[in-house]
Amino acid sequence: MFWEVGMKLVTRLIDCVEVVQINGRIELGEGSAAVRDVVRDLLAKGRKKILLNLADVDYIDSAGLGSLVSAFTSVRNDGGELKLVYLTKKVQDLLQMTRLYTVFEIFDDEEPALKSFDKSADKSSASSASTV
Repeated sequence: MFWEVGMKLVTRLIDCVEVVQINGRIELGEGSAAVRDVVRDLLAKGRKKILLNLADVDYIDSAGLGSLVSAFTSVRNDGGELKLVYLTKKVQDLLQMTRLYTVFEIFDDEEPALKSFDKSADKSSASSASTV
């Protein structure tokens, strides 16, 4: 899938994980709405493992932060997981300043991020098996 506004979003499916490559600025208006829309569309298709690749995001404003938190909450409420990978120094600093760094599971590299979805699925099935 492909969206283009003041930024570009490209999704690709890797081992049951939707990787969303975001290029540009996540800011008030179409940018923050596009992030919410792509996550909502993925959830509507039953895609509950979502990895946002922020390598090419050079700016996030407060509305953009809100859209990331909103996306995280929507995915979590739907029984899924949303994780972040390849944060730029600017984005990493912003998440630390706002203390949102503790909310998201964040990775430096895509391969461990993708593998982490399997591990968390194993944990949830193990915990549900032990409660039966």
